[in-house]
Amino acid sequence: MSVLSHFKTNQKKLAVLVDPDKPTDSEIITLAKKAETAGVDLFFVGGSLLTNDNLDSCIKLLKTHSSIPVVLFPGNSLQLSKKADAFLFLSLISGRNPEMLIGRHVISAPYLKLSGLEIISTGYMLVDSGKPTTVSYMSNSFPIPADKNDVALCTAMAGEMLGMKLIFMDAGSGANNPIPEAMIAVVKGSIDIPLIIGGGLKTPELAGRAAKAGADIVVIGNILEKQPEMLEAFVQAVHQLN
Repeated sequence: MSVLSHFKTNQKKLAVLVDPDKPTDSEIITLAKKAETAGVDLFFVGGSLLTNDNLDSCIKLLKTHSSIPVVLFPGNSLQLSKKADAFLFLSLISGRNPEMLIGRHVISAPYLKLSGLEIISTGYMLVDSGKPTTVSYMSNSFPIPADKNDVALCTAMAGEMLGMKLIFMDAGSGANNPIPEAMIAVVKGSIDIPLIIGGGLKTPELAGRAAKAGADIVVIGNILEKQPEMLEAFVQAVHQLN
C-alpha cells in the first residue's frame, strides 16, 4: 500500500510533525508508542533548520516503536533519509522565490530517484498567521494574507493543474493564528486532491474545526512538545468526523 493512498481514503486523518532536533531518543520512543495507541495516522519528520545529525535515528526510532508511516517533510533539499516511507516533494507555490519553486528540486532530484522513497509532489502554501515564522524567513517569501481566500483558491487550483498530488497549507511553526476555516472551505471546494492543514492548531477543538472545514489531513506539532498528554484528544477531535 503506497503512502499516497493513505491520503486518499476520504477519511479525516491526524499527522504528528516531529522535528528531529528537539526530542531526545527516549522522548521519540515515548511519542511513537503513545501515537500508536492513540491512533495517529502519519508522522511527518523535518524542520526548517536541522542543526544536529538526528534525522536517520529519529526516523528509525519512530518506525521501530510504531507501525505508523513516516513521511519526510523537508525544510531543504539536504533533509534526505532512505529510512522514511515517503518524501513530500514540496514546491512553494504561494511564493515567488524560484529556488523554492524548482531550483532546489533540480539539485535533489537525482538523489531522490536513487533513494527508493515514494516521492509525493506537494503544492506548499504559506498563509499569514499574524507573525513572522521560521519558514517564511527561511524561504524568503511572503505568505498569502489570511483574508485573501481568492488568492488561496486560485493558487491551490494552479498547483493541482500542474500535477501536484497534495496541497499543503501551512500557517508555520509557532503560528499565532491557524488558517481561517473559511479559507480552508473555499480551497477544499476548488480542488479534487487531498488538502493538508497545519500551523497554529493549539487545541483539539481547533484541529477538529479545521477538519470539519475541509482538511483531509490535520497536522500538529509544537503543542505536543508542551502538552504531550493532549495527543489522544487531538486524534479523537479529527477522527470523530469520519
